[in-house]
Amino acid sequence: MIETVRTPWHLWLVGVLAVLWNGFGCFDFTMTYTQRETWFASMGMTQAQMDYFNAMPAWTHVAWAVGVWGGALGGIFLLLRRRWATPVFVLSFLGWLAGAIYAFALSNGIEAMGPMWPMQLVIGAGCVFFMWYAWTMGKRGVLR
Repeated sequence: MIETVRTPWHLWLVGVLAVLWNGFGCFDFTMTYTQRETWFASMGMTQAQMDYFNAMPAWTHVAWAVGVWGGALGGIFLLLRRRWATPVFVLSFLGWLAGAIYAFALSNGIEAMGPMWPMQLVIGAGCVFFMWYAWTMGKRGVLR
């Protein structure tokens, strides 16, 4: 007899939140590369913040892409109840971590970001939460 594990209601809530949260990151990424200066201005970025962003090395942009697109894909996998959600959320976290290391340790990111820098910690906390949640659902047999 095959035992079926019920999908908890919170999986749908967390999955939708993951797609929306990371979906905004994907939108931000896309707008940055299609309408850079206009988008930056609409987001209220200062000239110093724009200069900082424009001077970032290419590998940080790759890390950002992995972070946001991986997070959105992880959310989709979570909604589909697929085990792939966990490793994809781990990749998303690693993308965020690489960017955070650059911003906080390898450059003057805190200074350049000004009062916006704590948002990087909020994003990191979100990455950790989604990674933990997917791992927990996998251990409980909810993800297949």
